[in-house]
Amino acid sequence: MTLIKSISGIRGTIGGHVGDNLTPIDAVKFASAYGTWIKQQRDKENYKVVVGRDARISGEMIQNLVMNTLVGLGIHVIDLGLSTTPTVEVAVPMEHADGGIILTASHNPKQWNALKLLDAKGEFLNGEEGAKILKIAEGNDMSFADVDNLGKITINDAYIDLHIDEVLDMDLVNVDAIKRANFKVVVDGVNSTGGIAIPLLLERLGVHPVKLYCEPNGHFPHNPEPLKEHLTDLSEAVVKAHADFGIVVDPDVDRLAFMDENGEMFGEEYTLVACADYVLSQTPGNTVSNMSSTRALRDITEKHGGTYEASAVGEVNVVNLMKKNNAVIGGEGNGGIIYPELHYGRDALVGVALFLSLLADKKINVSDLRASYPSYFMSKKKIQLTPELDVDGLLKAMEGKYSEENITTIDGVKIDFADSWVHLRKSNTEPIIRIYTEAPSQTAADELADKIILEIKGIANI
Repeated sequence: MTLIKSISGIRGTIGGHVGDNLTPIDAVKFASAYGTWIKQQRDKENYKVVVGRDARISGEMIQNLVMNTLVGLGIHVIDLGLSTTPTVEVAVPMEHADGGIILTASHNPKQWNALKLLDAKGEFLNGEEGAKILKIAEGNDMSFADVDNLGKITINDAYIDLHIDEVLDMDLVNVDAIKRANFKVVVDGVNSTGGIAIPLLLERLGVHPVKLYCEPNGHFPHNPEPLKEHLTDLSEAVVKAHADFGIVVDPDVDRLAFMDENGEMFGEEYTLVACADYVLSQTPGNTVSNMSSTRALRDITEKHGGTYEASAVGEVNVVNLMKKNNAVIGGEGNGGIIYPELHYGRDALVGVALFLSLLADKKINVSDLRASYPSYFMSKKKIQLTPELDVDGLLKAMEGKYSEENITTIDGVKIDFADSWVHLRKSNTEPIIRIYTEAPSQTAADELADKIILEIKGIANI
């Protein structure tokens, strides 16, 4: 079964059977539920929703289905066409819209697509509102507009440029210093909309972009998740071009990773660390990331006199804690930068501009910048369990076993040791426990993960 319904949206593989995959009928059904939810939020004469998509092969088909479903509900649509997740997020409040839909399956392969749902602030829905939409989709209480009250579709393809304008207007983006630095940067746009947006941003900043896989045709040249093992072509291109560094984004441009001038990964976890280092040096304050992100952010935050806090995994959880603690920057260790000055959403364009400002300010190369940060290494593993096992009970037992350590239970069980940590989380869809660890060396991180796995198996008698 490859149709996954959750509070954050619906995603699945294209084709196949209704209810088991993301078929046209499933797309229409879920868009209908979202549109019905939009109309329940406020009783008004005109409703408006912003819709954009990444460059997936199925994107145009799914977008037409979604937009015309909204039209059938009497909702006006602003069609951004090829866009990015953060661009749609920025566009919703600028359009004074009632919500937004991004058609993207993020880092998933080309056969996947998804509907990601935004509220009137351009932010992802919280769990309560997402659950309401799922409930609407399960029923038949959806009323469509009559012929005189259908919505209209308005095309607006200017929003990537408008998004870039907003990024360049941020106080901490030092456009003049970046232009003086005369950077050359290789961009891997994974043949999606990052290949449009990132080079345009770089050109506006006076940076010379060397384009790699920047044709937005949806044919991903490698696994689209921006991890080291998928980026050998970028590594070779950076060295061959004698570039200052490389940039890679995922298909919807909310995740960002860098590669240094030697073709070595800067580390996806360290994207947020570097951007936070720059922001905190200019505007001291607090930071937030999720519980599975590197401890280096805490170290950098405390170095600048701020307070770091960890949220449950999930962008909406990070955002909620950022608002509560007035964090000046936050995000996720997967390369997601959330900078509230512009908006509360992961934004690779914001991350690129802040990173370039940091390099221009410090006047050092990327490898030296990475060496200046605390070094931590992560291991990410999982245990496959049998369905009859009590996963919650296993996590509770591990919590008890390490009760003398610093324990956090807002999202599974996280155990903080003096120089390392382990985070145990159960899957919501299958009997799996995910084990994330971090330590001062890769060997130590792997050994800690293996030790925890053996202990869980011992408790479960497997």
